[in-house]
Amino acid sequence: MSEFSVILARPRGFCAGVDRAIDIVERALRKFGAPIYVRHEIVHNRRVVEQLRAKGAIFVEELTDVPESAVVIFSAHGVSKGVVDEAAERRLHHVDATCPLVTKVHREADAMVGHGKHIILIGHAGHPEVEGTLGQVGSGTMTLVEAVEDVDTLDLDPSADIAYVTQTTLSMDDTAQIVAALRHKYPRIEGPRQEDICYATQNRQNAVKALAQTCQVILVLGAPNSSNSNRLVEVAIQAGVRSHLLQTAGDLDPGWLDGATQVGVTAGASAPEQLVQELIEALRTLGATGVDSIQVAEERVQFSLPSELTDA
Repeated sequence: MSEFSVILARPRGFCAGVDRAIDIVERALRKFGAPIYVRHEIVHNRRVVEQLRAKGAIFVEELTDVPESAVVIFSAHGVSKGVVDEAAERRLHHVDATCPLVTKVHREADAMVGHGKHIILIGHAGHPEVEGTLGQVGSGTMTLVEAVEDVDTLDLDPSADIAYVTQTTLSMDDTAQIVAALRHKYPRIEGPRQEDICYATQNRQNAVKALAQTCQVILVLGAPNSSNSNRLVEVAIQAGVRSHLLQTAGDLDPGWLDGATQVGVTAGASAPEQLVQELIEALRTLGATGVDSIQVAEERVQFSLPSELTDA
């Protein structure tokens, strides 16, 4: 195999919302003791989940799997109001690790419905964040749209009060196309005051676009169920570059590197830096001669913790 160099994307990996969510679980373990329960994966990464499980976190999909009066943490993706109500009914001590940027979308949806608007949610069906956002408002007040083609099938009255919100981890380019189609069909549609796609998603996609200018292959570390990681692969492919999603360095196929003189490496917002360093070492054994980086933004965002855990 011929020699090649590695170009690292900056920023990559953990975002402020993921840092906060993991910190919440670790602080809750210190304060309340093991076990504590986490509804859904706290973030979409197997390594992170395994490490927290080893410390005493128990991951469940439904609150029915949580003993009454136990401590349960809601994942960074957010939950519906029904889940919050269920936790209260079962006297569970719940701690909310929802990313504040997801909470922002929930509040936007509440406000829009309060003003009598029908909401179009741009997102991926079945994703935990989308399920949580759909559950913020009453039935019949929100419609999910996944692609431009879905806009054609909408039969809302063009004169009605309509607004849109989006999942925070979407492709910026794909979302812009959907919003354009919505505005063409519903000229009076209103959007959020500030972009819903989070800063970290935007920065990581921009970094991939920068890698695509010089790299022949881009490797993305992330989980198959991680929306933002999958979008990074799509952004690279749309830029004309071969791209592959890996959960760990063990998933690396040397054949992916054939013909490459520069290999780009990045990581989704829920992938720890440890996975990146392990991948770099694997690439060195396959002929990587140097490691450089390209930076498109500097991230200094920090989110506050729930008050009950600030001293834990």
